[in-house]
Amino acid sequence: MTKIRGMHQVTHNFKAVLITTACLLFSSSAMAETNNQLTDAEKQAGWQLLFDGKQASQWRNYQQKTLSEQWQVIDDTLTLTGKGGGDIITQTPYENFELKLDWRISEAGNSGIFIRVDEKGKYVYSRAPEIQILDNLKHSDRKDPTHRSGSLYDMIASPDSSHKLAGEWNSVRIRVNEGHLEVWQNQVKTTDIVMGSDRWNGLVANSKFATWQGFGEQANGYIGLQDHGDVVSFRNIKIKEL
Repeated sequence: MTKIRGMHQVTHNFKAVLITTACLLFSSSAMAETNNQLTDAEKQAGWQLLFDGKQASQWRNYQQKTLSEQWQVIDDTLTLTGKGGGDIITQTPYENFELKLDWRISEAGNSGIFIRVDEKGKYVYSRAPEIQILDNLKHSDRKDPTHRSGSLYDMIASPDSSHKLAGEWNSVRIRVNEGHLEVWQNQVKTTDIVMGSDRWNGLVANSKFATWQGFGEQANGYIGLQDHGDVVSFRNIKIKEL
């Protein structure tokens, strides 16, 4: 009887493993089918896709008309596959908007999301504020709290509760309305500030951008994604103009 009960237990456990595996596969498949799409509610609210999971026609390299081959569509993601792809920006500039996207960084990786990018500077970051993307455990930039993921780079540090490990998907929401900048990472608010306010100007003055002419002063601009030399992936990139 002991052996029979043991066999029944093994069979039961094996079935449980099969069911769990099937559920995980189904869940992953269902998630893939819903990525890079707009819900009916989003469509009615005026959201637009900046990436549909199939092609990246709404993006181009900074100060260029085309997109480099290092930026590729892989498994429904827009992925920088290696160093040299260059920073990229949207085809369209935005002033008041809400942006949503998911990002995943490689081990010890670094990247960023830029807002109000113009093309007057030498680099995408010359005048554009950045929301940081980082492996907070293994990249050397982790030593400065304002350089960790979800932070308004070199200005406002994100809470630890907003952080995830490298290789995991993170969700970011950025809202800019009449200069009021709000940022959420993984549903945790990381930034709430009015651009051009006394508080903003004080933070800029105490940052690396203190002497960067025109930094953060433009009223509108492109959305940018950074090539920091590390593999990084994006998906579910959506925007709504306000």
